[in-house]
Amino acid sequence: MGDDSARGAWFAEDEFWTAYAPLLFDAKRWAEAPAVVDAILALSGLADEPPAGLPVLDLCCGPGRHALELSRRGYPVCGVDITAPYLEAARESAQAEGLSAEFVQADARSFSRPGAFKLALNLYTSFGYFDDPADDQAMLARLYESLAPQGILIMEMVGKETAARDFTEGEWFERDGKLVLTEFSVQGAWEGLKNRWIIQDGAQRFDRSWVQRLYAASELRALLLRTGYSQVRVYGSFEGQAYDQAARSLVMLAVK
Repeated sequence: MGDDSARGAWFAEDEFWTAYAPLLFDAKRWAEAPAVVDAILALSGLADEPPAGLPVLDLCCGPGRHALELSRRGYPVCGVDITAPYLEAARESAQAEGLSAEFVQADARSFSRPGAFKLALNLYTSFGYFDDPADDQAMLARLYESLAPQGILIMEMVGKETAARDFTEGEWFERDGKLVLTEFSVQGAWEGLKNRWIIQDGAQRFDRSWVQRLYAASELRALLLRTGYSQVRVYGSFEGQAYDQAARSLVMLAVK
């Protein structure tokens, strides 16, 4: 179940995620899932391992794009998220396809299955939203606990470097019949990025703001090493390109 400490937080509002789902998880995002899973398995070095013996944790799984794709390939998968409507949608998809993927509602700071997984995923910039930086450390610690010895964690997000490179103050666009306005502002000395999204859907209006804590590659690597990971590698894409001026995102691979 969800953690009481999350009550009242913006990321625990089902209404928020239901309204934003068509923008975050459009057809293009769903269509790219097989290629992303291919790249993740190759990057992890686990592509040739028998799927049945490689349990996977997808933490902050949303509606299950990657968890469902892994399950289709025979991997035992547990998707964890705090948003009930997303989990319901993921379970319905799994049931419709006859998949055995498990979906659990829990707070990322508290979910732990000691030693249960050989691969853990935290993708699509699902890290850095708690008010207290210690909660980020707690989330990484629970991931570490849930990995078997030599287990691998792969994280993907907007890094501080790419956020600065690609910064824009905002934009507006129409998608799925909705008018969307976005505003962005830097917090402190690039410690965070404030996001404001306004959605006008007919007579309904949603207006939400939140701050994403930004991590430079060196900062996140140090945090992972302090958590206990024995090796940490930094990439600029799932395909393993360098984290340089052409990086598409910040991808971290950490070994327990």
